[in-house]
Amino acid sequence: MPSGYVTKFFRVFTRRKPLEDSSESKLAKVLSAFDLTVLGIGSTLGVGVYVLAGEVSKSYAGPAVVISFLIAAIASMLAGLCYAEFGARVPKAGSAYIYSYVTIGEFIAFLIGWNLILEYAIGSASVVKGLSTYLDSLCGYAMRDFLVAHLPIHVPGFSSYPDMFAFIVTILFSWAIASGAKESTRMNNVFTMINLGVVLFVIIAGLFKVSSSNWNIPKSAVPEDYGEGGFMPYGISGVIKGAAVCFYGFIGFDCIATAGEEAKNPKKSIPFAVIVSLATIFLAYFGVSIVLTMMLPYYAQDESAPLPHVFRIHGLHVAEYVVSIGAMFGLCASLMGAMFPLPRIVFAMSNDGLLFKFLGEVSSKYKTPFKGTMLTGLLCGILAAVFNLSQLVNMMSIGTLLAYSMVASCVLILRYEVDDRRDSRTLGSGRIISYGLEQSCAWWKRLLNTNNQFVSTKQSARIVTVIVTLFSIWCLVFSKILTKFEEDLEHVTKYNVLFLTLASIPLIIMLIIISRQPTSGAKLSFKVPLVPWLPGISILINIYLMIKLDILTWMRVSIWIGIGLVIFLSYGIRHSRLKLREQRNNSIALLRDSSEAAFIRQEHH
Repeated sequence: MPSGYVTKFFRVFTRRKPLEDSSESKLAKVLSAFDLTVLGIGSTLGVGVYVLAGEVSKSYAGPAVVISFLIAAIASMLAGLCYAEFGARVPKAGSAYIYSYVTIGEFIAFLIGWNLILEYAIGSASVVKGLSTYLDSLCGYAMRDFLVAHLPIHVPGFSSYPDMFAFIVTILFSWAIASGAKESTRMNNVFTMINLGVVLFVIIAGLFKVSSSNWNIPKSAVPEDYGEGGFMPYGISGVIKGAAVCFYGFIGFDCIATAGEEAKNPKKSIPFAVIVSLATIFLAYFGVSIVLTMMLPYYAQDESAPLPHVFRIHGLHVAEYVVSIGAMFGLCASLMGAMFPLPRIVFAMSNDGLLFKFLGEVSSKYKTPFKGTMLTGLLCGILAAVFNLSQLVNMMSIGTLLAYSMVASCVLILRYEVDDRRDSRTLGSGRIISYGLEQSCAWWKRLLNTNNQFVSTKQSARIVTVIVTLFSIWCLVFSKILTKFEEDLEHVTKYNVLFLTLASIPLIIMLIIISRQPTSGAKLSFKVPLVPWLPGISILINIYLMIKLDILTWMRVSIWIGIGLVIFLSYGIRHSRLKLREQRNNSIALLRDSSEAAFIRQEHH
């Protein structure tokens, strides 16, 4: 293939959306900081708060589950800070999709957006399936037994019956979201406040039955296969494994960023909502895990329903029923939070011409993408009704972790973007040097910025982009080494530790190189502190969790990405708004040039 075609093809795939797009948003700006905060809490603090602490304490960490939640909260906060900076920088609908579009390019942005669609669709379907199953269990599984007897499904990988309740609930929630952002968030606010009230009730009621002895159980009193007793019965490796599980309990806050175009003051409210919601979620998990493990020994926990179980043992039957009610409202809030971002992602991609145009049409009555919302709701309803979702849930995790990694990478790239404040290169000492002299500097001087240059240039921005790419690749290698430590921590030798230490050195060196580069002078209402270290750690954590997912999950995601590539290459690449804008600008330039040439010829004659 001629080099000209390769260059053109590369330019098409890497064309970037302008950071300040002049197009006026068609969505109604009705969401306050409170609405966004409650949306983030509701989408994240679902049924997990009633289940996760019991599961992790019994199987992984024991009473040290509180430390597992702390580690998971810190890891989530790193990702949350990156989302907060981008929310202040690019207050548009689309979340990580838009962030990667303005930073990396169109092709990567499409892949991120396409994965986010899968993430939110499966997330919505799994939550509504959980709500249906929970209500059915309270009724003695009457719905399941009836549908299995009259409408059975005998297809491998599908559910044993069509869950009509899940389908109807999904359509109703889709209609509520399509009716208006303010109306749907009011409903979400009610669900979330009731859920938070129940969590607070659980913590207060449980405090009257706690015993510190359950955090220091001797080994002789612990049944076989339940560790060594004490506060950390499964050791440090158990705490780390528990933290990896707990991390998924914080997934969902990124829905805040998808509502950027509907927020009244997104540059301030999005950072506020992300940080406050994550802090509230951590306190809820932390409080429930303390109460749970102090009320009952970790090995006696019920993994599927720990809170009703522990209250039943202590004779607190009223609390048992309150928890059941709270779980239902928590699931409703999670469903609203999972479904709310999906049409916004589709709207953003359609508005940019990468998905079909009708999906981004905004209703003049509701000021929402009504058609896109109802169609995505139909997709979620079908998934919930006929598929066995247990094998698909891990696919949701890949989409989320990939988005987290891309947002952290984008923060690094934009923080060191080209600074237009000056054309010349200014040094820390105040001297000005020419471009030719700068080019003659040794490569290591440019990497370490030994001249203390503080105005970013194309060259320094290019260095950061390359180093961030290499850092992400090396994180894969480092994570594979680290995984072996987690799996067999007891048999780690000093040579293994030396090998891990040597593998970590390139990561540290690359972050030092990035930190030495001059930063952009852009003024933002919120910035991630300790750049590049915090975004770098966030990238490492997300990649580490991604490689722990099984190969079948990656195969299913590959199929989904293959479908997306067909859509992008057959439709998106031809209908891209950026492409049409470039063609229009080129036509105007050609017309102007021809007009000038004609004028010159006329003057000459």
